[in-house]
Amino acid sequence: MTQPATRRTALATGAAALAMGCVGCGGGNDKSSSPSAPAVPSSPAPASPAPASSVSGSSQEKELASTSDIPEGGGKVFEEQKVVVTQPKKGEFKAFSAICTHMGCTVNKVVDGTIDCPCHGSRFHIADGAVAHGPATRPLPQKSIKVERNSIHLT
Repeated sequence: MTQPATRRTALATGAAALAMGCVGCGGGNDKSSSPSAPAVPSSPAPASPAPASSVSGSSQEKELASTSDIPEGGGKVFEEQKVVVTQPKKGEFKAFSAICTHMGCTVNKVVDGTIDCPCHGSRFHIADGAVAHGPATRPLPQKSIKVERNSIHLT
C-alpha cells in the first residue's frame, strides 16, 4: 500500500515545484528579462510627487471629452470612469455617477432626457440625476466636472 502514497507524494512534490517555478512568472511580454532577475517581488518604489500644474490646471483632473461630444438634451456614459455627463440645456453640463442606485448596475445610455439602467429599468433625469422611473429610489450622485473652453474634465 505504499505505492499509492508514493505516487501521491510524487505528484504533490511535482505540483509544489511547478508552483514555485511560476512565482516569478509575470505575464508581461518583456522578452528582455534576464534569468538573474529576482523571483521575489520587491516593494514598489515611492511615487514621485505630482507636478504642480497640468494642462487643465490640476493634477487630479482627467479630460473626458469635448463639449461637442455631449448632445444637447442628452448625454454620454463613460464606462471606464463610471460617470455620465449630460447637457440638459445648451452650454450646461452635469455629471453623475454611472452606477445605478438600485442594484449597482452601470447605466448604459442617455435617451429622451433620461439616463437609463439596463438591469431593472430605472431612469434618472439628465438635469439633476433624480429618479424619473423606479425601481431605484435614490438619485444618481453628482460628480464634479470642469468645463474649460471645449474640454470637459473630471475633477
